[in-house]
Amino acid sequence: MPQILIIDDERAIRKTLTEILSYEGYEVSEAPDGEAGLLMAKEKAFDAIFCDIKMPRMDGLEVLEKLRELRPDTPVIMISGHGTIETAVEAVKKGAYDYLAKPPDLNRLLITLRNATEKNALLTETKTLRRKIYGVQEMIGTSAAIGQIKETVDKVAPTDARVLITGENGVGKELVARWIHEKSQRNKQPLVEVNCAAIPSDLIESELFGHEKGSFTSAVKQRIGKFEQASGGTLFLDEIGDMSLTAQAKVLRVLQEGKLTRVGGEKEISVDVRVIAATNKNLLYEVEQKQFRLDLYHRLSVIIIHVPSLNDRKQDIPDLVKHFLQQICKEYGIAVKEIEPSAMDKLQEFQWTGNIRELRNVVERLIILSGSLITKEDVLKYVWTSC
Repeated sequence: MPQILIIDDERAIRKTLTEILSYEGYEVSEAPDGEAGLLMAKEKAFDAIFCDIKMPRMDGLEVLEKLRELRPDTPVIMISGHGTIETAVEAVKKGAYDYLAKPPDLNRLLITLRNATEKNALLTETKTLRRKIYGVQEMIGTSAAIGQIKETVDKVAPTDARVLITGENGVGKELVARWIHEKSQRNKQPLVEVNCAAIPSDLIESELFGHEKGSFTSAVKQRIGKFEQASGGTLFLDEIGDMSLTAQAKVLRVLQEGKLTRVGGEKEISVDVRVIAATNKNLLYEVEQKQFRLDLYHRLSVIIIHVPSLNDRKQDIPDLVKHFLQQICKEYGIAVKEIEPSAMDKLQEFQWTGNIRELRNVVERLIILSGSLITKEDVLKYVWTSC
């Protein structure tokens, strides 16, 4: 049964729409203002949302902007008794699915809603099919280490336990995180990824927790942070060892209390997030150096999964090379190239400082520069000097 949310400060309008839509087979929820509507949309994914434009406390267009950030795929139909063509155009420009004047024509309302929910269902189905076709990239390899990781993922994924993934750069820590989410009961909700090392230290708090309009010079509008975006799903904090101590303290509070406060804000916001963290650093050493909080380490490391370097599992290289040959040739639209056993042996002799990421780049180079059969001579010519 499609789930519909009505955000309108007029009780009579809400009641009328609820009666009509319930009769048509929709399950309807009501919100008397924009703030209540945003809270409901954050906690539950709706198939479509009706939102009034003229409301006290928070204007409907402002609610629309926040809904587009919070639920970008959910169609929002704006309704107003005081609308103009300019208002309708502005609403559509801001991402509204459609605009209806009050009192809405019943037939048009139902047709618009049907089209909106069908479009939303199609988007969901497309994402599901894409995931089935392309999938989350498989963890390739038959080594004991990979077998242990797969076994651990199968055990921990159905729970909400926090996981700390360790390993060198390029070993596939983010792939392990995606598999945990994919196999969890949260897999229909978002997996939000944050690279803590790529965000300047003075912006990390805004990125994670959001900010209120005017909280600092460039805060021209309210921003919903990654924790709120991931509510109901999973938040993957990659390279958490590079996070500032100030941000660490706030992350610890969210993990302890399930609540956050946006930068420049005072209101506490509840979030339901499973946190998976990853690092290429020795966090216990960072704790000794006063660069990482011990209490946060204990909060994050309920389960620790270590992903070994490629040099520690070279027996997996043939499987990985064959996988990359198929994957890259398919992307290029060419026949899958073969590789000589002696060429494969030579690849297993190298020291892979860049791990799986480097191996994939090398396979792509060989596909581009070699003939239909990749030989030992190709490897010596195009790879040896770079490894």
